[in-house]
Amino acid sequence: MATDRLVIQSQPRLRDGQMILAFSGWMDGGSVSTGTVEWLGKSLKARPVARIAPEGFYIYNFPGSMEISALFRPHTEIRDGLIATYQPPENTFLCSDQARLVLFNGREPNFNWHDFADCIFAFALQSGVTALYFVGSFAGTVPHTREPRLWSTVSDARLKPQLEKLGVRFTQYAGPASFSTHLLAHAAERGLAMASLVAEIPAYVQGMNPKSIEAVVRKLLAITGLQVGLDELRALTTAWEERIGEVLETKPELAGYIEKLEADYDNEVFDTQMADLKEWLQQQGIRLD
Repeated sequence: MATDRLVIQSQPRLRDGQMILAFSGWMDGGSVSTGTVEWLGKSLKARPVARIAPEGFYIYNFPGSMEISALFRPHTEIRDGLIATYQPPENTFLCSDQARLVLFNGREPNFNWHDFADCIFAFALQSGVTALYFVGSFAGTVPHTREPRLWSTVSDARLKPQLEKLGVRFTQYAGPASFSTHLLAHAAERGLAMASLVAEIPAYVQGMNPKSIEAVVRKLLAITGLQVGLDELRALTTAWEERIGEVLETKPELAGYIEKLEADYDNEVFDTQMADLKEWLQQQGIRLD
């Protein structure tokens, strides 16, 4: 059975529980997906309760250059000829019983999506979870000086009114699917409600984006009713904004482009071409960390 790969250490028993999911990889720009769940887990002092064993779900030996294949292999550290660490992909469930919340932080699987989804759905149902929320991000034309736009896809149209009241937009997209889309497509079959909450983040800023993480957390708190203090996250956002401002002072060639992004954002213009932005950034050799 697919769920044989679900390793339960402590089974939560929640009433109308909720689950928030994060995946590294495809939709984790700015570490918005994994960073949001890590921050919530720390803030709520959530305890590890289960994991999904990685065997059969991931590519380890990918043909190609060493730089490419290194992206797929487990990480190891060897000290003085002895294996100090060996880290295959981790897929961990955490739980805060008081908040009636399960958190999942893992890596998007390469193989057997249906089996991996079965593990997530099975643990949700066994734990008393009734609603799932995936958090993620994608690189877009929103400037770093504005709030990231948040987009959603839902498993059931009845979930849309609450999100609309919170100013969340609904996704218009055609292209390669993510694993979260696979979950959304099958959640209703399992009697579970599911919605995604995806932040549009600046394409020209690399590294962790605390401003977007904060925006996602604020919406999650409004949607789920969780009570979590945001002072620490707000301080990280302020420091990040100051650091980006300092870097931009050394890159005046980017200022005009950001002004255009700001004008398009303020005027609700959505036809700014991502391809043009990416090509321009590459030509200028611009990378902001």
